[in-house]
Amino acid sequence: MNHWIMDYETLANCFVGVFEHYKTSERKVFIVHDLKNDFHKFIDFLKENQENREWHISYNGLAFDSQITHYILDNYLMWEALSGCQISEIIYQYAAKCIQQSDKKAFQDYPQWKMSIGQIDIFKMHHWDNPAKRSSLKWIQYSMDWDNILEMPIHHGTKIETMEQINTIVEYCINDISSTKEIFKKSESQIRLRKALSETYNINLFSASEPRISKELFAYYMSEKLNIPKKDIKNMRTYRTSIKLADVILPFVEFKSPEFKDLLEKFKKVELDPTNLKGSFSYSVMYKNVKTDFGLGGVHGANKAGVYTSNDDYVIMSSDVTSFYPNLVIRNKWSPGHFPKQEFCDQYEWFFEERKKIPKKDPMNYVYKIILNSTFGLSNDENSFFYDPELTMRITVNGQLTLMMLYEMIMESIPDATPLMQNTDGIEIRIPRAYKDQYLEICAQWEKLTNLQLEHDEYQKLVLADVNNYIGLNNFKQVDITTWRNIKKEFPHYVYKVDGDKFLYAPTKLKGRFDFHDLALHKNKSKLIIPKAIYHYFIHGVEPAQYLSQNRNILDYCIGSKSKGDWKQVSRNVAINNLKEEELQKINRYFISKGGVKIIKVNKTDGREIQLEAGRWLQTLFNKMQLSPKWDAYRVDESYYLDAIKREIEKIDEPKTRQLSLF
Repeated sequence: MNHWIMDYETLANCFVGVFEHYKTSERKVFIVHDLKNDFHKFIDFLKENQENREWHISYNGLAFDSQITHYILDNYLMWEALSGCQISEIIYQYAAKCIQQSDKKAFQDYPQWKMSIGQIDIFKMHHWDNPAKRSSLKWIQYSMDWDNILEMPIHHGTKIETMEQINTIVEYCINDISSTKEIFKKSESQIRLRKALSETYNINLFSASEPRISKELFAYYMSEKLNIPKKDIKNMRTYRTSIKLADVILPFVEFKSPEFKDLLEKFKKVELDPTNLKGSFSYSVMYKNVKTDFGLGGVHGANKAGVYTSNDDYVIMSSDVTSFYPNLVIRNKWSPGHFPKQEFCDQYEWFFEERKKIPKKDPMNYVYKIILNSTFGLSNDENSFFYDPELTMRITVNGQLTLMMLYEMIMESIPDATPLMQNTDGIEIRIPRAYKDQYLEICAQWEKLTNLQLEHDEYQKLVLADVNNYIGLNNFKQVDITTWRNIKKEFPHYVYKVDGDKFLYAPTKLKGRFDFHDLALHKNKSKLIIPKAIYHYFIHGVEPAQYLSQNRNILDYCIGSKSKGDWKQVSRNVAINNLKEEELQKINRYFISKGGVKIIKVNKTDGREIQLEAGRWLQTLFNKMQLSPKWDAYRVDESYYLDAIKREIEKIDEPKTRQLSLF
């Protein structure tokens, strides 16, 4: 079967379409212009796609490229007498309309069910259209270390006059397609999953994000259970005029300490406007010399920054609630107000119980996990049929309060216990080893009271900056040699050792700005050398300067920058008498170097300027990767990175402390 990675470029008088086979290097280029007109060949190719059921794979194609494809197929017969440039002008005008509709979040002319050529939109599938994850193809190119981060070199409004210009556009298109193909390869397991789900449920989920999969499958099952058409399920909502938190707090929630008694009373006095929940409640508790912050979304607290370790006398216990939010709903029989409670809870619990039966490597385990975890967030999404903000508050408020009950029970019962972290679904506390059994007994009491379950682990070491940024080294676990090798290959940041015939590994958590392993592509991977050096310092006892001398991967030193709206980026050459300024792309990759330019963000409206790297630091642009066999050729200014690493270490470690390797 032939399927095609594809991309269009629409200009004022020129259209370029490039297609590359999803498995091979076969490539087809179509140009519609007076200098070269492949329009009829292009139409024949699209008809072949229709007849042979060949799919188009794109980045943001559902909102743009596929709209143009089907517009052309619907109208090409009317353009028979037109020149290449005249046809391109019509396509260009329609492309502008598509962009306007997308910007306004209006419905497009061609929804998926109307399309005669199947589509896989990588952008939609990864949910990179979500504001929290929004990522252009160029940003993903940066994130996956693409060799050429290239933006369109010719403005779309330009009248194309030469074949040289057309060839430049084609080269740009090929670069986009090649990077999209690489993302497609990285996404193969997710595409296979969506294919299986689409076939099983007869729903087109090929471009579906995880929240959409959750909505579609839950709607499918609820429609079956309630004997209500799926389209009616999707229109259901529960709107509230107000929410009194006193009415949603579980009856068994109570505290002994004055600090948490006050917290409970604060919550009970709150009456919320469901249309304006964000930021409408916040409160902090100082308990056992640790500040814990509360809001409507979750709880966060941490002890002062430092390196906390287990030893012969003390152990760092970590306890997380198993599937906390889903189980709060299941065990307390909560549901959105518009669904019959028993039927909703039975279905929700069915997903949970089915997932437990399925091995973690089975894709359906992941599907059920998506459904269970997405439902909470969708209960506060007015575009979702789960919408009932009271359910959201039941989950988040009781989640915080019940977890704080566990926190207080432990701290009030175990002498010399030191709280380290409290977050949305778990706690970390350092306790005397002699009290470990009592700790577990308290946890069991809490489980019986709440009808929830806890999962326990122990840390050898916790490197704590704050509740969102830390490195946690768990205890060693023994496995067979094959498992050990497989884990080592998948998780190279874990700690490994061999003791005689015993093969041991210690899982290592990297959170927040200390995370560098297998980052999601929408996240900012800039300056990975910094978290890597911090990890090696605290976990393996390697001094930062030594680590930098060992890590000669230039991409770990690179930084990504982006400009939006009224801002542009320019480079200024400060090494010559006559200042040279060059306007740059919206997204750039660079590293700090001993020579080079200053990259400045400039506001196009009022002229304000922001240096990307303030002070003496210079940058070398690295959009088009040119790898050098000799490290010195890059002229990396390692002092910049060392300064940043040492600042992070000094925030955590006492200045005179020097970590030694535990192994």
